[in-house]
Amino acid sequence: MARIDDFFQDLMTLGGSDLHLEQGQMPKIRRNSEMVEIEGRQKLSGEFMREILAEIAPPEVWKKYNRIGDIDFAYAMGDSARFRANYYRHFGGIGAVFRIIPSRILSLEQLQAPEVLKNFSKLQSGLVLVTGPTGSGKSTTLAAIINHINEMTSRKIVTIEEPLEFVHPSKSSLIIHREVGVHTDSFQTGLSGAMKSDANVILVGEMRDRETIELACSAAEMGILVFGTLHTNSAAKTIDRIVDVFPAKKKNQIRSVLSSSLQGVVSQQLLRKADGKGRVAAYEILIFTSALPGIIRSGESSKLNGLIQTAKSEGMITMDDSLGNLVKANIVTPEAALMKAIDKKRFEEMVSDKEQRLKMEAKMGKDNSFNTLTMPDSKKTPK
Repeated sequence: MARIDDFFQDLMTLGGSDLHLEQGQMPKIRRNSEMVEIEGRQKLSGEFMREILAEIAPPEVWKKYNRIGDIDFAYAMGDSARFRANYYRHFGGIGAVFRIIPSRILSLEQLQAPEVLKNFSKLQSGLVLVTGPTGSGKSTTLAAIINHINEMTSRKIVTIEEPLEFVHPSKSSLIIHREVGVHTDSFQTGLSGAMKSDANVILVGEMRDRETIELACSAAEMGILVFGTLHTNSAAKTIDRIVDVFPAKKKNQIRSVLSSSLQGVVSQQLLRKADGKGRVAAYEILIFTSALPGIIRSGESSKLNGLIQTAKSEGMITMDDSLGNLVKANIVTPEAALMKAIDKKRFEEMVSDKEQRLKMEAKMGKDNSFNTLTMPDSKKTPK
């Protein structure tokens, strides 16, 4: 048993999602979006940190860390748990963060994800992007979609990740897992190989550079269903981010390619619940419509918000409306939602309107003699 496993036991016992180890600091976990110190532990020395981190890292990974100071890999604590590890250097010395990879892949129903996400698994080709900041649950959502494809269809699915997180057993489909740095040199070479391997579905763990984005779009145009991730928090910013990766002379070309291949964008953020018991996801969902290609080709991504709002009946929703729904249902606080809102001024107005209604309803409920409502700006009470 590795010495660091004691910290992982603390993490799981305390119900945290991430373990943070920093030289010169007390060990901490992230629980329900908050950082919590692990009681009964001592500050971590540099010598101790190097010993416990080297003990679980494969030799070639540890050599790479010593050379470049930043590495990612997956670690399995026997059969009980797996973790995504990131080692890095910082001003105070060395550090590491470990995120629990759930041993059980949750279904879309168990995640309480919007029903419309199942429609992406029915697509035969195209590009679907799941986006959000680090720790927003992108990998969990993608794993649920891939699991749905695996259960409901008979296809060949290739996943390319760094590190490999969710391991899917082949069910109705055949699933091949490839880890960057272990089974393939890079996302580009892994994606290029998957395109030649008779794959129907490809999951690209992260579309972080121009070459990977170009290959993903090419695969989608070839008739492959491609899923990828980006660190953006809205559909408009997702498209802008992809286009901005390319030089000016190629922007029109990538807009044209994207307009014909993009089938959907799911942006998500995690918020702490108002009762403090766990977290909940807010989603922005963009689905292909006949109007989408024209907006992408013209570079008018600012129009996407309007497109989403006019197509609510098709399952689309903006991030701010999703956040507003969580506030209305008293699942999250207005303050927590405002921090995640895209258009904060509009969201503040929306939330304040709701608070005013609640105050008036509470006032009317407390006073049984109230048969009429006194308007705040009126000096007279209606008879």
